[in-house]
Amino acid sequence: MIIIDTALAKRQAADDPIRVALVGAGFMGRGIALQICKYVPGMELVAIANRKIHKAEKAYHDAGVLNPQEVSNVAALEENIRKGVYSITEDANLLCDAEGVDAVIEVTGAVEFAANVVLRAIKNRKHVILMDAELDGTVGPILKVYADQAGVVYTNADGDQPGVTMNLFRFVRSLGVKPVLCGNIKGLHDPYRNPTTQQEFAKKWGQNPEMVTSFADGSKISFEQAIIANGTGMRVARRGMLGPSVPIGTPLKEVVSLFPLAELTEGPGIVDYVVGAEPGPGVFVLGTHDHPIQQHYLNLYKLGEGPLHLFYTPYHLCHFEVPQTVARAVLFHDAALAPAGRPQVEVVATAKVDLKSGDVIDGIGHYMTYGQCENVARCYEENLLPIGVAENCILKRAVAKDQVLTYDDVILPEGRLVDQLRNEQARYFGLSSNVVPLSAGSD
Repeated sequence: MIIIDTALAKRQAADDPIRVALVGAGFMGRGIALQICKYVPGMELVAIANRKIHKAEKAYHDAGVLNPQEVSNVAALEENIRKGVYSITEDANLLCDAEGVDAVIEVTGAVEFAANVVLRAIKNRKHVILMDAELDGTVGPILKVYADQAGVVYTNADGDQPGVTMNLFRFVRSLGVKPVLCGNIKGLHDPYRNPTTQQEFAKKWGQNPEMVTSFADGSKISFEQAIIANGTGMRVARRGMLGPSVPIGTPLKEVVSLFPLAELTEGPGIVDYVVGAEPGPGVFVLGTHDHPIQQHYLNLYKLGEGPLHLFYTPYHLCHFEVPQTVARAVLFHDAALAPAGRPQVEVVATAKVDLKSGDVIDGIGHYMTYGQCENVARCYEENLLPIGVAENCILKRAVAKDQVLTYDDVILPEGRLVDQLRNEQARYFGLSSNVVPLSAGSD
């Protein structure tokens, strides 16, 4: 933070702000717009794209920008950027194509739509900052390959729990402590929640019921832990993770013993979560140290007798911290969290209810499926269907409640970029010689 704020202050003094474009003006997008426009010197939000233009306009209005101009082509957007005029548009592609944009923040939570936006931004050499674990957990590793080839940063955002976890992971590792578990603290996990059960909560906080459901049913935390695994090389101990539940308010230090020591120390480590512990909704890392003197010091500093030492961050501040991720990417070419190579963990689609032949699968956080983490090797061995590609697939046969779907169970929609990227990812990382056939016209 000290380096970032100093670097941004220099950009402000030089009248050379980082120019950012935002895709998505929902609950989180509005918060990001407010934060950048009013509280981040050295950074300028030059444009917002949203499929409903009035929401992009409202995001600017809430941030004190009263007269953004609607644009419908790249030339108009570029002219506004040169003149210092803020722009709104229904076409996210303009933000990816325009000169004068240093970084694109993608915050829709979509997969197919976001895949198109992110790939286009990368090919136009824009740094990409995601508040979209769903996309990252589905095709993030191959998008990172594209970003490396283009010389730009592809990163998930600090402020979201995965980014906060990765900051803590890097800090712990820098101390000489070996991280063996990256954990998330949840207040609720019920895989059968749906938008109807979550409607009142969503209304109270001005959020989308489907997004709220994705947190409640475990799909979101599965994606968040999957992308941490992909960034660290860790695995899951079992399908769905261990996820112990404790009485609400249980101190986090009392949770450490609930995780099996052998699972943590005999391999690359695991990602997991706990329900009910405090301080929620924070994150934690368990680490080991092989030197007895350092173990003694860690115990003195209240991090436990070992062999597992507990480090934690008691909060995550979502949109407040996203601009720091932008600055890290643009100014220091540093990712808060990005895939480290081949994928390690994916999120597989699991039936939330009994599904019938002919059903068209709805989206993440809806009524038909929930997501569970699974190690990639098992996913390919069993031909499991990622929940990130399940939407709009047609079921060829009935699938019982709590059964994990496979590619053999469904007919894929035609022409989707996400399926093309999945195949490229499998080929590039040697995950399978029997990749899923693409629909006509998609490759």
